[in-house]
Amino acid sequence: MNDTSKKEKLFNNVAQFALPGLTIGAQIATSLKFPQYGLILNLLAQPFWMYSSWKAWKQAGQIGILITTIIFTTITALGIINYWFL
Repeated sequence: MNDTSKKEKLFNNVAQFALPGLTIGAQIATSLKFPQYGLILNLLAQPFWMYSSWKAWKQAGQIGILITTIIFTTITALGIINYWFL
């Protein structure tokens, strides 16, 4: 196993824990009436969603997941701007 595939495997493993951890944490924060922190947790989860949806598109042609992730990331970023900067 070369160095690149070891790094990719490590990132895959981290992503498998970060995706549900950050996304569920964001939902919990939002439901506890802390939407500004829920948005931050969601934005932290987005690189992992982007990576996973990119892989799903490349390996299985699941372009809808990638498109949804890009739109969701944009909406989340706009929510952060709304809560923290406006």
